[in-house]
Amino acid sequence: MTGLFKQGEVIEVAVPFRRTSKTRKRKRRTHFKLSVPGMVRCPQCGEWKLAHRVCKECGYYKGEEVVEK
Repeated sequence: MTGLFKQGEVIEVAVPFRRTSKTRKRKRRTHFKLSVPGMVRCPQCGEWKLAHRVCKECGYYKGEEVVEK
């Protein structure tokens, strides 16, 4: 009998009926993966940068200089 004892009475606890197989576990984990960051070319200097962020090389964002280099 699986359960907990609490002041003389037995409380049933949920337990897995069967062990999860490797195949079922791996199928479930197919969506657990890293996503690739959105990289784009900077229109000012042509370096790769993250989308919607200031370029680290030239300091431009949306055609305006935000950070002086």
